[in-house]
Amino acid sequence: MNRIILVFILSLFTVFARAQDQDPKAKGILDELSKVTKAYKTVTTEIIFTMLNKDKKAAEKPQLWKVQVKGQKFRLEIPGSSIICDSKTVWNYNKDAREVTIKNFDSESDEQNPAKIFTMYENGYKFKYDSEEKVGVALCHVIDLYPAIKPEKKKFHTVKLYVDKAKKQVVKLKMMMKDGTTQEYLVKSFKPNLDIADTNFVFDTKGLKPDQISDERD
Repeated sequence: MNRIILVFILSLFTVFARAQDQDPKAKGILDELSKVTKAYKTVTTEIIFTMLNKDKKAAEKPQLWKVQVKGQKFRLEIPGSSIICDSKTVWNYNKDAREVTIKNFDSESDEQNPAKIFTMYENGYKFKYDSEEKVGVALCHVIDLYPAIKPEKKKFHTVKLYVDKAKKQVVKLKMMMKDGTTQEYLVKSFKPNLDIADTNFVFDTKGLKPDQISDERD
């Protein structure tokens, strides 16, 4: 599940590919989105995640995710887990078990680095403009994204990206899975450029026993 979450965070604020044969209308919108989001010093957002079954009905209760990003530092708060990174170390804390796994941060790994939310889209996807659609009160561009690199290994076949025309921000994303289900991500709040202390991106292990800490760093 954590892998899915990180892939989504990497996708949320980005556009997805740079190529000569891409849809020019979609490319213009995504390039503009990229320019705006790259200028943010920090991002604080709340996301409502819903898993839909093949009948497009909620398969389980929606979840609220909280995300903070500052450069290559990030903090993800999801039900049952906290994933925290200070740009050198990643702590994955299981709240129920009170156990933490510690790893080295890999700045080249898209799945581990939400700092790449602003550049991930520049390779690996094809895209096509779909339509205009309202999400709440926001009129949005809807852009379809298709994996172009080893698509047979992806669990999804299409991503629908909803971009607020006025604010130039992602407000919703849908991942259309190959098994017929849909993963829907709705941005509940989006606050750029808030002051976030660096201490918010460090996990304190002092309250844990040695057997509750798994240190996998080199």
